[in-house]
Amino acid sequence: MVKKLIPMAICYDFDGTLSPGNMQEYDFMKALGIKNSKKFWDKAEEIAKEQVADSIAAYMYLMIKESKEKQVPFKHETFKQYGKNIELYKGVEDWFKRITDYGKQRGIAIRHYIISSGIKEIIEGTKIAKNFTKVYASSFMYDANGVAEWPAVVLNYTSKTQYLFRINKGCEDITDNTKINNYIKPEDRPIPFTNMIYIGDGSTDIPCMTIVKRAGGHSVAVYKAGKGGTKSKAEHLITDDRVNAVLPADYSKGKQIDTYVKAVIDKIATDEALKGLDQN
Repeated sequence: MVKKLIPMAICYDFDGTLSPGNMQEYDFMKALGIKNSKKFWDKAEEIAKEQVADSIAAYMYLMIKESKEKQVPFKHETFKQYGKNIELYKGVEDWFKRITDYGKQRGIAIRHYIISSGIKEIIEGTKIAKNFTKVYASSFMYDANGVAEWPAVVLNYTSKTQYLFRINKGCEDITDNTKINNYIKPEDRPIPFTNMIYIGDGSTDIPCMTIVKRAGGHSVAVYKAGKGGTKSKAEHLITDDRVNAVLPADYSKGKQIDTYVKAVIDKIATDEALKGLDQN
């Protein structure tokens, strides 16, 4: 009889977590001729304040507006092209297979998910897109010619938490608003929070980090190491009891995050084995 693998989910933010920069600052801003990305983000914040709008919706609106004004293609296929040249942190490209294979050795079936405020279509164009069970991210509505017209999904720091519950409950179709609100006993949920890791880098990840940690899972804050690093920004998440660990964003074999995640996998495998030995 084949032993059933234990389900586990690893959820990742994207910008600042798997990639050192914002995805819009690569080929998209180059196409618009924007050399100072700060001006773009400042303008998006101004729009959010003026319109009393969500900051994510504001930057998506600005992407549409700037593309129209500068006559730069703003289509689904163009976004995927923008994703091809996004820089990734060291070790990210072979991380998913390495961790998935390690999980199998320990009797665990690992699923990888993106939960990001970035653009889904750009992420789907990256070289690592094939590794994800689902990419939950902000996205656009398109006209008959495939031109983006309006935001379809807007993921901000609080709405990101919805997708943790979708994964937990096995309700991964974002158009299904019935099952996600139904009560499901914790023991009947496909992936318990105790078998979940959330990896992020900043303030937009705090609600997700907190939910996973308090529910018995593990939350990790990563930071860019070296000159211009972001360690100090991430360290307060430990003192505020938001995360279990703060680690450099180097995903290479044998580095801290590799060791940490494998240790969590070992713990989940051990906890499951102890359940079978529990005499209570």
